[in-house]
Amino acid sequence: MSDPIDWLAIWEHGSEVILALLTAIFGLLASSWVLRIVRRICDRSKLDETLTRFFSKMSRWAVLGLTAMLVLDTFGIDVSSFAVVLGAMGLALGMALQGTLGHFASGVMLLIFRPFKVGDSINVAGVSGVVFEIDLFSTAIDTFDNRRLIVPNSNVFGKTIENLSYHSTRRAQIEVGTSYDADVDASRTILEKVVAGNTYRLAEKNGDVILVGLGDSAVTWTLRVWCQRSDMGACKEQLIRDTKAALEAANIDLPYPQLQIHKS
Repeated sequence: MSDPIDWLAIWEHGSEVILALLTAIFGLLASSWVLRIVRRICDRSKLDETLTRFFSKMSRWAVLGLTAMLVLDTFGIDVSSFAVVLGAMGLALGMALQGTLGHFASGVMLLIFRPFKVGDSINVAGVSGVVFEIDLFSTAIDTFDNRRLIVPNSNVFGKTIENLSYHSTRRAQIEVGTSYDADVDASRTILEKVVAGNTYRLAEKNGDVILVGLGDSAVTWTLRVWCQRSDMGACKEQLIRDTKAALEAANIDLPYPQLQIHKS
């Protein structure tokens, strides 16, 4: 005849195993469910895809971690000691990876506030180029001469960021010097025709011709023309070319600095 105490022990351990399995199954299902919910919330908030993946995975691992602790507790294992050990390890790891965590925090801020996006032309931390990729720890930038630079995010978010692609329109500007012998009003009329005739000038925005000052060897002018961002280079080039041609056609000299040496 079987010993009833043995059956009782088997029942107790068996119930623990069954409860642990049910807890694990529920935890796995809950982690997938939480992952989908967090991803849906991030998508509705229009967060960056990198940040969406990070938050959804972190939420899933948090649920799985909680599930593991519940399973251990089912078998009577004290999880408080594990929590203390994990906390100490986390503190030590945080101290060791202080710089890396700074890059990570800056990456999260970049993805949330979005001062720029992939494809934008930017100037930041002494680097100019087109943003290729924004990661949680670094930003990849392709320079205008096609070099790939990887910049830590703390160096990006902690500096002044100039986004050249933020506005759809830009203002092209050049400076030119005319001879002191040239009539000021005549020079202005010529330069205004150059600005008005610029092919890339936006019709709704007038150009500017400004008398800046009197230099050492020339009367200085500033020419400004508003254009589409994509036409910035071509607009400025036409301004330079047309200004030179118009002034030369009017026999107005374009002086350059000269050094005179007098011998006694």
